[in-house]
Amino acid sequence: MSWEKNNISIRRCISYIWHLPSIQFFVPDKLYLRLQYKNFTGKKLDLNNPQTFNEKLQWLKLYDRNPLYTQLVDKYEVRKYIAETIGEEYLIPLIGVWDKFEDIDFSKLPNQFVLKPNHTSGNIFICKDKSKIDYVELRKEVNMWLKRRYYWVHREWPYKNVKPRIICEKYMVDESSVELKDYKFMCFNGEVKCSFVCLNRYSSNGLNVDFYDMDWNPMPFERHYASSGTVITKPKNFDKMVKFAEKLSKDMSFVRVDFYETNGQLYFGELTFYPGSGFEEFTPESYDYLLGSWIKLPSKIDK
Repeated sequence: MSWEKNNISIRRCISYIWHLPSIQFFVPDKLYLRLQYKNFTGKKLDLNNPQTFNEKLQWLKLYDRNPLYTQLVDKYEVRKYIAETIGEEYLIPLIGVWDKFEDIDFSKLPNQFVLKPNHTSGNIFICKDKSKIDYVELRKEVNMWLKRRYYWVHREWPYKNVKPRIICEKYMVDESSVELKDYKFMCFNGEVKCSFVCLNRYSSNGLNVDFYDMDWNPMPFERHYASSGTVITKPKNFDKMVKFAEKLSKDMSFVRVDFYETNGQLYFGELTFYPGSGFEEFTPESYDYLLGSWIKLPSKIDK
């Protein structure tokens, strides 16, 4: 037991040192990704002949550096692209955007709203009752967001030059009245090949992820998160989601396009080029190879 505790302490110490900006800054992207891939998957990363979905996402980080992607991962700037491509009516209403916490006038915000940074993934503050906000803690959280340089975490290069901001959007829920399910469409070279739904985020058992084929039949695999074990109703706007996803993903080797649906209305969520940053395991593993076979890699753009 003592040996196990010491081993855990050593790993935590190594992890802390490894994630210091002063260390990460000097580690080249290719080496960094090889080390991370080994750490997360236990496997050697093959960049010369990538076969799996996860391997190809690492290759795309390094060699598919289309400058447009920087705008598309920016949760504020992407709104312009969405308005021009599919229409402004599919954007979640924007309440405000600020460069720093002190600029936010909370007295002018509605009682319910959502705050998030434009330049990271996974950070969010959902306000359901403004009177219950701990502004001291919220300031700390938001300032932590603004200090994050998300590119350095997993070398997802489109984030490298995104100017950090805070955005505020309208608070919305779906028919459950407690959450807003994500409908995520996996687009391979401009074609949707499958989708998945994220649900039960706030349940005691945590997030579930259910994969579906194009006929809305459950697919027999999982990726990192357990499936819900149920079949949810196909979204009313499914066909429109597919159409828009393929329009938004045109000429891209791979991108995930996310949507929400509430009261029959379709809303755009985000564009994600590297789901799980290419480190989440498939069960069974054969689906890592199947989805990998759907990605046709482009010519290298290594800048």
